[in-house]
Amino acid sequence: MDGMSNLRAAVIGYGLAGEVFHAPLLAATPGLEVAAIVSANAERAARARAAHPGAEVVARADDVWARADALDLVVVAAPNAAHVPLARAAIDHGLAVVVDKPLAIDAAAARGLVDHAERAGTLLTVFHNRRWDADQRTLRRLLAEGRLGEPLRYEARFERWRPRPADAWRRSADPATGGGELLDLGSHLVDQAVQLFGPVATVAAELSATEPGVPEDTIFLSLLHRGGMRSHLWASSRCPAPGARMRVLGSEAAFVVEHEDRQEAALKAGRRPGGEEPWGVVPESAWGRVVVGDASEPVPSELGHWDAFYTGLAAALRDGAPPPVDPHDAVAVLDVLGAARVSAAEGRAVRVGDPARG
Repeated sequence: MDGMSNLRAAVIGYGLAGEVFHAPLLAATPGLEVAAIVSANAERAARARAAHPGAEVVARADDVWARADALDLVVVAAPNAAHVPLARAAIDHGLAVVVDKPLAIDAAAARGLVDHAERAGTLLTVFHNRRWDADQRTLRRLLAEGRLGEPLRYEARFERWRPRPADAWRRSADPATGGGELLDLGSHLVDQAVQLFGPVATVAAELSATEPGVPEDTIFLSLLHRGGMRSHLWASSRCPAPGARMRVLGSEAAFVVEHEDRQEAALKAGRRPGGEEPWGVVPESAWGRVVVGDASEPVPSELGHWDAFYTGLAAALRDGAPPPVDPHDAVAVLDVLGAARVSAAEGRAVRVGDPARG
């Protein structure tokens, strides 16, 4: 790897994750470039060539392995069931790997993949990009300042009205092969809660589908963290009246955020970090509020900073810095999600890491 040249990435998959998130953020990161894109879909391949004219667009992952010597890293943005086999193949070809969340379909497969990367001495990280949402960064600041007093309960929602999701496979695939909302938005919600309040001891969950024969599209998780904090998490792609994005109750005040972070919308609109418009800015009208009874005070928002993931990845590859997301964190998220599925099926709270005993 030449320290003076760009690190060359191959993006495997050009659906929502590859086209909207990974390829644009990679291309906008100094020191990184999109060198190859894999898509067997002719329409998506044409869009990839138009958006990234310097990249070679190929139809199969095998075409990437044949060019491994000319690459530095692989981004796995394919459907969930393909995450582990593609990441293993990349590791076996000596390439660093970014896997879109979730790392795997279940914690056992994720643990095996992390072990495989560690034995090979290969960097493996996971795209838990929503750690860098503006609301999360603002909440961390308020907690550090003690503005809320002792935190008592964290409530977070990703509720949307999307009866026809952009990645249709999530709506049709069995959860055993990676479909459903628990592995999708549930992954983000649990990762955010764990980053804020530490490991989870037990989980009680409700999973439901609004139509027969499809995986869950609506979820609720009640987490008890080992430190005693409670997190209540909701996600739905079929919610016609979404609730507030976040409400955090403390002994002295609450923090309420009504609106979802805007970085996804900006990427879908074709904007990029480092462009003409400042990135990650939350307008004052969408700031969160510190609330005490009838009193409510707007709180200036931190910038959203999804680009920090790939900046951190470049530093990890060039300078040996820690990866932007420790893959063991992604395994811990899947431990919680696995316990949540058992909880919903059996109607009981489940101890994380030991779903059989509860």
